[in-house]
Amino acid sequence: MSFVHSGGREERATNHTTFVVDQLGRAIVAGEYPEGTMIPLDPDLCEMFGVSRTVVREAKKTLIAKGVIQSKAKVGTHVRKSDDWNMFDEDVLMWHAAQKNPVKFYEELFEIRMIFEPAAAAKAATMANSVDSARLSQLCDDMEHATDRASFAVADYEFHKQILKLSRNRFLHSLGDMVQTALYSLFMTEANDAFPQSKVEVAVKHRKIALAIACGEAANARDAMTAVISESFARTQPRCE
Repeated sequence: MSFVHSGGREERATNHTTFVVDQLGRAIVAGEYPEGTMIPLDPDLCEMFGVSRTVVREAKKTLIAKGVIQSKAKVGTHVRKSDDWNMFDEDVLMWHAAQKNPVKFYEELFEIRMIFEPAAAAKAATMANSVDSARLSQLCDDMEHATDRASFAVADYEFHKQILKLSRNRFLHSLGDMVQTALYSLFMTEANDAFPQSKVEVAVKHRKIALAIACGEAANARDAMTAVISESFARTQPRCE
């Protein structure tokens, strides 16, 4: 028996499962399989994706765990109502962000961010030390001096993730993936030619948050974070010609 070969088969199976999960998930979120409708039978999915039944079964288990589909004996597998989907799941978030016109997604994401991020900033202002504040300031520098959109997006995400961490609240810290997806969505929708002009302005607004946290000013940190999220949401909205 060759453990190398066995591992290779296992790795390929995992990759195939991930692919099927991603393709079905995207299709469901896009409405190709509306709520309450049945997804194709296992043999059809095997043929559709060129994979084994084992891969299809594992993919369905994953989608069931994400709350996207439900399987019943002698009935089949159908798409659950979108209200039942796990919107805190990173994949589900990314599938929504990848849609061509995810207006409702942006609105709901904006609402939930406005609930927890300003509160996290206020809490961070009561907990942060000089080292923490220096890290936030450095991330603002990274945003301002970013040479491309990818490095800017990373600095932006790390800044928000750091504030969630500084809240010393494990529940808030765990919401980092949601913030990452929100910022990634914004990154993907903004026009490329807006990057050089907007990065300095965005960095300045983030510095207001960092300064308030460094000074222990909870109310100002909350207000500054609210302003940043509002600006971020505004940039996702269609512009009038």
